[in-house]
Amino acid sequence: MPIYHQLGNIPPKRHTQFRKPEAEGAGLYYEEVFGTIGFEGMSSLLYHVARPTQVKSLLSPYDVTPKIADGNSLMMRKLIGFNISPESDYLDSRVPLLVNRDVTIGLAAPQHSLTRYFYKNADADELLFVHRGSGRLRTFFGSIPFQYGDYMLIPRGVIYQIDFDTEDNRLFYLESHAPIYTPKRYRNHFGQLMEQAPFCERDYILPRDLETYDEKGDFLVKIKKQNTMHPVVYATHPFDVVGWDGYNYPWAFSIHNFEPITGRIHQPPPVHQTFQTDAFVVCSFCPRMYDYHPLAIPAPYNHSNIDSDEVLYYVDGDFMSRNDIAQGHITLHPGGIPHGPHPGAYERSIGKKETQELAVMVDTFRPLMVTEAAMDIDDGKYYQSWLEP
Repeated sequence: MPIYHQLGNIPPKRHTQFRKPEAEGAGLYYEEVFGTIGFEGMSSLLYHVARPTQVKSLLSPYDVTPKIADGNSLMMRKLIGFNISPESDYLDSRVPLLVNRDVTIGLAAPQHSLTRYFYKNADADELLFVHRGSGRLRTFFGSIPFQYGDYMLIPRGVIYQIDFDTEDNRLFYLESHAPIYTPKRYRNHFGQLMEQAPFCERDYILPRDLETYDEKGDFLVKIKKQNTMHPVVYATHPFDVVGWDGYNYPWAFSIHNFEPITGRIHQPPPVHQTFQTDAFVVCSFCPRMYDYHPLAIPAPYNHSNIDSDEVLYYVDGDFMSRNDIAQGHITLHPGGIPHGPHPGAYERSIGKKETQELAVMVDTFRPLMVTEAAMDIDDGKYYQSWLEP
């Protein structure tokens, strides 16, 4: 749940005349309501130099439906994420691995900036986690600088490009058909994050440096809708906003600014929750002090995934409850079968005072299907890793 934000120039009253300066040929700026859930959800008001509706041509759409290899399985899996090969093009680099009707979970290793065209996801909010690389997310709301450890939340319908500083970039990404918010239990009835929340609005990275282009031409925007990519050519530059205000806009948050909640005994995963939707939650496992009861067992207890599939993306450090885990690995623990610490992890955690682990967890409320691309990087033996040696 972002906060009210404003950039550029806006009129004093919404839905009223907002005229261009005489030096720019006078005339009106064109207002656009950019909202969610009809007219009931969060929204922003944008003011364009040109009408944002001018389509010159529609090119041939193409199918981008993920190819499912396993649609119904209890097999626990470990995916070797860094085996995803880098690709020059940003969209080509995105590889969907785990999907259901609510969310797509994938990895990307783009080598070059997204500059030859613009991109819009018309179906889903996107959450990009930056594992490697840095740069700048550019949108008609302004730009957001990003670096290692940043989550970037891009609401559906935002047209964007990405500038990368280097060719070594690794992203863990989600596409959510339900809006992505901060957890409701962290917010008061005004929407402000409360004192007990593990982060606050001060930690948000908000859009800045509004870019306004008054240009006509052929501007290619690739729009994803219903697993189809629609190349659309617009007559004016998509980044022609002179000002905007509201609540619906892209923003970022660093996992390094998440302040873990700890206790005398082991705390359950919801204390690590960072984002929520109606269909899944996202948690951040960060460096923290371990439980401090004199008889505490810091390793998590065994638990049954009855109502959700659990996905863990390992970012950095030593994940104390797992054996043979490295950066970029993804584990899938399907609902319907219990899981817990690997052999030896339960015992060796006793007496430990802290952890330096860093990981992103996604718990989905509907089963996930495994794509062919995921099968290509599955180690094939993770499900046996709980056997006693």
